[in-house]
Amino acid sequence: MTKKTAIITGAARGIGLATARLMSGQGWRVVLADIDSDELALVAQGWDDALAVPCDVSDPDQVAAMVDQAVAWSGGIDALVNNAGVADFRPMGETDLAIWRRIMSVNLDGVFLCSQAAIPHLARTGGAIVNIASISGLRASTLRVAYGTSKAAVIHLTRQQAAELGQQGIRANCVAPGPVDTKLALAVHSPEIRAAYHDAIPLNRYGREDEIAQAIAFLCSERASYVTGQVLAADGGFEATGVGLPALRAV
Repeated sequence: MTKKTAIITGAARGIGLATARLMSGQGWRVVLADIDSDELALVAQGWDDALAVPCDVSDPDQVAAMVDQAVAWSGGIDALVNNAGVADFRPMGETDLAIWRRIMSVNLDGVFLCSQAAIPHLARTGGAIVNIASISGLRASTLRVAYGTSKAAVIHLTRQQAAELGQQGIRANCVAPGPVDTKLALAVHSPEIRAAYHDAIPLNRYGREDEIAQAIAFLCSERASYVTGQVLAADGGFEATGVGLPALRAV
């Protein structure tokens, strides 16, 4: 049987790379898209059934070229994982319009552009879109006016996709990770913030990249064939409890 193909954006590191590795291990062909061409080339070395395509998801021309290259390589697209994103954590008063627009252009426009380019191909395969939002899109917190708003918009965009694209056989779902042990989190979360998160999360720990990847891979698979328009908070129970962290409010 012909292997299914998934495009995964933001695939050079973190959750995107973990998802690509997991899905590859499950028999998928994977298209790794990322703006960091150097890191992308490194992680793609020696990887069978993988195509690395440098791409800025906020650029319509680059997105169109990436999808065309993916289809030329694989013959079709069965899943699109819109994982590429950027973060910015600062007070609202210090968030200028350039920062706001940069966050929106990658986190929201990128999801829209990649999805739009992939729709004709996903319709032919009855494929799936999985958008990666954040717990910050489900609950407000300090220092996240641009980031949290962009992720809330991604959640609603997912529902719009599910409502409109279901008639074409395309499913659209969203994964909203909570705090995850990534290099970024280790760099920006102080010991006090990490301890506060542990106290606030019912499972008392950060998630792992591979745990988020499992949720994404499930929603891409036939096991989720009747699931669309849903938001899965992979967050250790964080969304279900409390309203923010004192350690963050004190920053």
